[in-house]
Amino acid sequence: MPWRRLALALAAAGAAIATCAAIATARTATATADAAAPCLVPGVGKPLDQVWRPHMLAAIGYTDTRTGDVAFAVRTGDRFYGYRPDHVEWSASVVKAMLMVAYLDEPSVRARALTTRDTDVLTPMITESDNDAAQEVFDTVGQGALRALAARAGMSHFATSPIWGETQITAADQTRFFLHIDSYIVARHRPYAMSLLAGIVPSQRWGIGEVAPKGWKLYFKGGWGYSTGLLDHQVVLLVRGCARISIAVLTMHDGSHAYGKDTLKGIFARLLRGLPSGQRHRRRGSEASRTRAAITLGRPVRGVAQPG
Repeated sequence: MPWRRLALALAAAGAAIATCAAIATARTATATADAAAPCLVPGVGKPLDQVWRPHMLAAIGYTDTRTGDVAFAVRTGDRFYGYRPDHVEWSASVVKAMLMVAYLDEPSVRARALTTRDTDVLTPMITESDNDAAQEVFDTVGQGALRALAARAGMSHFATSPIWGETQITAADQTRFFLHIDSYIVARHRPYAMSLLAGIVPSQRWGIGEVAPKGWKLYFKGGWGYSTGLLDHQVVLLVRGCARISIAVLTMHDGSHAYGKDTLKGIFARLLRGLPSGQRHRRRGSEASRTRAAITLGRPVRGVAQPG
């Protein structure tokens, strides 16, 4: 009878709707679970903030023994730590990382393959801190592009200058930018740009370059005042799997470039003390031994310092 066929059809349609609803609910639940899943440090199996926090008191105590005007900040995906984090200082060559990102985001650059002319300017600007290349990029993008990038990154104390080395930065703003610096780089140019930040030349791998922990990828840019000791800065991104740490250490009036480099090295070494390194983070012995440094100290790299 027609009504029986209608009933069967309605029942079948209802079953199909229920099945689709169940599949949609399961997919939504899976997506929600994936989005809410915590970032576990590879080789550790726990969130970063459960196994490590920067040794701020040790770093501040060390800073108190040093000559100069120091500010630093540490940022993870969930936490922020700072010592004078909003103190404004000149950027020197630290701003070259922002210049690179702004250049790669130019309308005339972002949608095409990079040319030899592009890489002949960008590569030495980052890996060798070449000032002539930086001036060329600065003349191309202008102060407006830097301000736009700062706004995208959520910087609150950033200010440009007609002289790129006198751009005003803070440790807090720079950690905010560096923590996800790759996200501000157009996708097609992202691998190239990150390879530059990972490929700083040996003669400029002082500070964090001497105490970088094993098991973490290191991306950084330094800045210094023509080897005069006027200022010595480094801003760093450490990556291990999904775990990220950004650190900015800014110093001024160090007295000499060598002294400033030692200050940077000492602060980074103390902040990173106890960071899980290598393939596995073993926790054994007393509580004190559990918090000792798990970083490898490299040899100081000797080389002729150039303006940065």
